Amino acid sequence: MTTDVLDKEPAETAVLGQNRPIAGIVMRLAAMLALAIMFAFVKLAGEQGVHVTESLFYRQLTAMPLICFLIWRSAAGWSAIRSNKHGLHILRSVLGIFAMGLNFWAITLLPLADATTISFTVPIFATLFAALFLREQVGIPRWSAVLIGFVGVLVVIQPGGDMIPALGASVALAGALVTASVTLVIRMLGRTETSIVTIFWFSIYTLPGLAVCAYIYGGGHDAKTWAYLLGVGIFGAIGQLTITQSLRFAPVSTIMPMDYSALIWATIIGIVVFHQWPSLSIWFGAPIIIGSGLFIAWREHVKAAKKA
Repeated sequence: MTTDVLDKEPAETAVLGQNRPIAGIVMRLAAMLALAIMFAFVKLAGEQGVHVTESLFYRQLTAMPLICFLIWRSAAGWSAIRSNKHGLHILRSVLGIFAMGLNFWAITLLPLADATTISFTVPIFATLFAALFLREQVGIPRWSAVLIGFVGVLVVIQPGGDMIPALGASVALAGALVTASVTLVIRMLGRTETSIVTIFWFSIYTLPGLAVCAYIYGGGHDAKTWAYLLGVGIFGAIGQLTITQSLRFAPVSTIMPMDYSALIWATIIGIVVFHQWPSLSIWFGAPIIIGSGLFIAWREHVKAAKKA
């Protein structure tokens, strides 16, 4: 699921070492595979009655040692986590965990490929929000891409139809909407904060609340269910690491198109593990949404290059 993801973590737009595009692409493809597997474990755990907040808790908890290791190994060490933008970090954390919760919930309600396709609307919503709230100039080409993207959404969810459950489609769209709002906050944080700082404070601010929710809604599980939760945490951490590493090797404009490989992994896993084929509308709507997202990404790249 895009923008991890959904809640994908922020990236510096210019980092030392961004001269290995093949390595960056390979890392990004690995990240999408890891996140697809994580979402499969979320779905499997949900089928065992695990509450979404419990899955979120173990996802964040397992990632924390990895984050601390990356900070420890960084050039600045623990001094790197200093920040004077805690108001924005808190806002990012609230929106981020809400978005992640909606995305996790959507995964339990829809086939993996369907939920993944709807999550690809994040760049479309982000462009709309950037124009409305950040007063960014959005020209006719990008507005056209946004409108075409929404046509793709209508093709996928087919309002009034019964190919995709209405509740699942609504939750998935809400997740994409909130994730898009997170990207605006991340963009503001990215002016002064590195990705690892944002990831660290996201974990710090969300873990206590998630721990309380996990205590309230969690319970005793059998070995299989605990294995699923462990899978959520491990593959979530791997996805987070490989996303961060991909941005060290190549710029966003090079590796972002690889995010759409998530649909391939989600389709394969959905068929093999859950015996769920994507809805017929996905085959028609997904190319429209993906094409719109790729065009928006390309226009962003052109815009950044002109500024540079």
